[in-house]
Amino acid sequence: MAQILLVAGAAVFGLLGLIHLIYTFRGNRFDPHDVELKESMQNSTLILTKQTTLWKAWIGFNASHSYGAIMVALFYVPLAIFHNELIQNSLWFSILPTLIGVSYLVLAKRYWFNVPFFGIFVATTCFIAAAVLYRI
Repeated sequence: MAQILLVAGAAVFGLLGLIHLIYTFRGNRFDPHDVELKESMQNSTLILTKQTTLWKAWIGFNASHSYGAIMVALFYVPLAIFHNELIQNSLWFSILPTLIGVSYLVLAKRYWFNVPFFGIFVATTCFIAAAVLYRI
């Protein structure tokens, strides 16, 4: 059961990451409603560096955020399916998904909106249940 819960939670993470990545590069779902704000972001550099604009950084942050969620799935789905005993025998590998999930859940609650919060909540609940089952 722990294996199924871990795969399910990781799959949810991967799906959310993939949807987020698609939304980052296709359409305008992450554009601000205020067209002038987008234009301002496209024409503003950062204090840190003039080598990029705020808009390019925004797109890059969204893409790298997506990659992180996708990597959870790409790592834990095959690990749980093909090397489940490694997770069973390792405190670190059994609790790491919970730590990742809780971290994303805090971000979702504080900065995002209901859909990612709910998806991450479901995934994190799967991770917690799997970790408990692995440890008993």
